[in-house]
Amino acid sequence: MKLLMVFDFDHTVVDDNSDTWVVRCLPDQKLPDSVKTSYRKGHWTEFMGKVMNYIGEQEVSPDRIRNVMETIPFTAGMTDLLTFILENKSTVDCIVISDSNTMFIDWILHAAGLHRAVDHIFTNPAKFNELGYMEVRCYHSHDCSRCPINLCKKKVLELYLSEKSDEGVEYERVFYVGDGGNDLCPTSCLRGHDVVMPRKGYTLERLLAKLDDQEDGASLSARVIVWSSGSEILQELKASMQS
Repeated sequence: MKLLMVFDFDHTVVDDNSDTWVVRCLPDQKLPDSVKTSYRKGHWTEFMGKVMNYIGEQEVSPDRIRNVMETIPFTAGMTDLLTFILENKSTVDCIVISDSNTMFIDWILHAAGLHRAVDHIFTNPAKFNELGYMEVRCYHSHDCSRCPINLCKKKVLELYLSEKSDEGVEYERVFYVGDGGNDLCPTSCLRGHDVVMPRKGYTLERLLAKLDDQEDGASLSARVIVWSSGSEILQELKASMQS
């Protein structure tokens, strides 16, 4: 029986939004209004396609983009937490489910030497086209009305758990660590002995508190433990391994 750590990425593993951090690679470090105002609610990946297209038109090189992305800060305590997970791969599996993209997350984890701590990354596929512009595609399609059009994290988590079960792997406990509104949906598939860990002061904490106030609050079975730093998550993980 293993433990599973499930992480969001932006404002969870890293202490900023990787999709907005990339704007720092531009000479004046800002987007024109024509790009900024093109965002439609629930269509973030489409918006990021326009952002990366604009960055490409400004002749910013892929190396420049990568160098800037590698400077994004990790959230306090997260590198220690991921290092511990890396050192305990026999008992802890770790996945990332994120609305960022494959290139940003790979670059950031590799630069920190932490990519081997993560067994699988579920996020929007990205690549550079023949012009040297980064293209970002939706991770999948789904019919969940609560989630952005490109990614339902609950669908991803349920499929992952099902596939692992088919391989004979059952998790004694699942820890879900996140911060945002799109992290609420996957918490509904967690069990009573699982743990959802919202970041203190962020949207997920507020949404989970609202669930408690509603009559249908029973839709959340997992225990809720709020965190401010990766060291608090590490403490919970270690305690779970010893129990």
